[in-house]
Amino acid sequence: MKEIKFSLVYRDMWQSSGKYVPRKDQLAQIAPVIIEMGCFARVETNGGASEQVNLLYGENPNQAVRTFTKPFNDVGIQTHMLDRGLNGLRMNPVPADVRELMYKVKKAQGVDITRIFCGLNDVRNIIPSIHYAKAAGMIAQATLCITYSEIHTVDYYINMAEQLIAAGADEICLKDMAGIGRPEMLGKIVKSIKTAHPDIVVQYHGHSGPGFSVASMLEVAKAGVDYLDVAMEPLSWGMVHPDVITIQAMLKDAGFKVPEINMNAYMEARRLTQSYIDDFLGYFIDERNKYMTSLLVGCGLPGGMMGSLMADLKSMHAAINSFLKEHNRPELSTDELLVMLFDEVKNIWPKLGNPPLVTPFSQYVKNIALMNVMFLIKGQPRWGMIDRNSWDMILGKAGKLPGKLDNEIIALAKKNKFEFFDGNPQDNYPNELSRFIAEMETNGWDRGEDDEELFEFAMHEKQYRDFKSGEAKKRFEIELESAITEKLTKQHIELPDIRAMRYPHAEPVIAPVSGKVLWELDFIEHSQVPVHGKLFKQNDTLCTIQTKYGFEPIASFCTGRMVGVEKNQGEMVSKGQVIAYIQQCNC
Repeated sequence: MKEIKFSLVYRDMWQSSGKYVPRKDQLAQIAPVIIEMGCFARVETNGGASEQVNLLYGENPNQAVRTFTKPFNDVGIQTHMLDRGLNGLRMNPVPADVRELMYKVKKAQGVDITRIFCGLNDVRNIIPSIHYAKAAGMIAQATLCITYSEIHTVDYYINMAEQLIAAGADEICLKDMAGIGRPEMLGKIVKSIKTAHPDIVVQYHGHSGPGFSVASMLEVAKAGVDYLDVAMEPLSWGMVHPDVITIQAMLKDAGFKVPEINMNAYMEARRLTQSYIDDFLGYFIDERNKYMTSLLVGCGLPGGMMGSLMADLKSMHAAINSFLKEHNRPELSTDELLVMLFDEVKNIWPKLGNPPLVTPFSQYVKNIALMNVMFLIKGQPRWGMIDRNSWDMILGKAGKLPGKLDNEIIALAKKNKFEFFDGNPQDNYPNELSRFIAEMETNGWDRGEDDEELFEFAMHEKQYRDFKSGEAKKRFEIELESAITEKLTKQHIELPDIRAMRYPHAEPVIAPVSGKVLWELDFIEHSQVPVHGKLFKQNDTLCTIQTKYGFEPIASFCTGRMVGVEKNQGEMVSKGQVIAYIQQCNC
C-alpha cells in the first residue's frame, strides 16, 4: 500500500487569495492547531512574496519566519519555503552573493526545504541555488513549472528533471501554478522520474482554479508521488488549492495509505483562519478569487495573480469605457473585457516564446496583453507599450525562453536597437552584499541574528528602508482605513461625509488637464499604486497625466503626505477634478 503524505501550503493559501499574510502573533496562534490536526508531514511557512509583504505592513519578516517555523521544528514536521531561483524572494534578479546568503539565513531560521523554481524553466537559474541550499544544510527541492503547450511536453519535463537531479537536487516538485497541467501528462512525468530515480522524493503542487487538480492528484498518486500540497477551509478551492478533506477521502478510497485528520483541530484552524480574515486580511481579498473558472484553461494564467489582474483590469476598464463613450461606441462590461484579455494572452503567449506563466513572467505577459487590448480598442497596433522588465524577458536577460520569438517581436527589438543576450543571466547582476554591509555600518543598523537583517535589506532594499523608517507602517494604516471605508460604502452603510471624515486637514490635488492618471508606468507585484501615505516634498512629481498630446507631470504644491486618492491607475480624470488629497506637514 503506497503512502501519500500531505503538505499544508499555509503561506500560498493567503498569497493566492489576496495581498497580505497573517501577522507574527497570528502565525504563533495557528501553528499548534495545525500540528494538532495530525495529518501534515510538511507545512509551507514562508517564501515567495510573503516576506516582502511583511515589510509592506511594517512587520519584521525574520521574526515572523522564526515564530512560525519553531513549533513545527520542535515536533518534527518539515517546513518549506518557495524561492524564485535567480530572483530569490523578489520579482527581479538577485546578485549571487545575496542568493547564497538567503539559504544560510533561512536554514538558521528553521526552514528545512527550499522549493527552487525558475519562471522560464532555465536550469541555469536553478542549479546554483541547489548548490547554495545544500551547502547551507537545506533540502534542495528543484521545481518544474508546469504549463500546457506544444513545447511543454512530457519529454520536455523529464529532460529538465534529469538535468536537475544530475546537478544534485534532492527532490523534484511539479509546480502546477495555474492548475492547467493535464492529469495524464502529469502522471507520465512522475512515473518516469520515480522509475529512473526511486529514491528521489516527488511533490505535486496544483492550484484548483480551472478544476483539473483533483484528477491530477489522483494520477500522480498512482504514478508514485510522495507528497501532495493541500489547503483547508476557508482558503481552499477557488484560485487556491484543493482541501485536504477531499483529497484524503479520494486517496483512501483508491487504496492509498493516508493520515487521519483530527476534525476538531481542523474546525479550530478553520475558525482561527476566518478570524484573521475578519481582522484585516479579508479587506485585501478579492471575492472573485473564491471562485473557480474554466476560462483559465485557455489562457493558462496562474490563480495566484488573479487578484492583481482584476485590480489592473478594473483601472483599465474605466479608461477604456471613457474612450468608447467619447467615440459613441458601446461600453464593455468587466466580463467582456476579461474575455478579451484572456484571448489576447492566449494569442501573444507563443509569440513571446512560451514563458511559463508564473511569477514574474505571468505578470509581464499579462501586462503586455492588457496594453495590447487597450491599443486594439483604440484602433492602434499591438505592442505599443512594453515595459522594461518585459523587454528583459524577451531579450533573454532573465534566462532562455522555452520557445521561439515571433519575427514581429524580433523586428520590434531591432527597431528599438535592443540587443539580445544569450549568456548566463547571473552575469548581468554582480555581487552587491558589500554595499549593503557598508550602509548598515554607516546607519548603525544591526545585521541581525545570523545576518538575517542584512539579508532582508539586500533582498528587499526599498521595502526594508520603508520598514526601518516607519513609512511602511504609516502607509499600511492609511491603506487599511481606505479599504475598510470602501467596503462599508459598497455595503451601503451611511457615513456622514466619508471624504471629509477621512481627510479633514488635507488639500485636494486638482487636475490641470484631462487625461489618464498614471501613478507608475510599470505594473509590478505589490506596487504602492496609488502611493497612500507616501511623503512628497514640494515640487516632487505626484503622478503623470497622459493627455492627447503627451504626458503632463503633476507636482506637489507643498511638502506633505498622500492621504487619499480619488483616481486610480489608468482612470480618466477631467480638468478641474480632484486626483488626490495631500496633508501638509513640516517633515
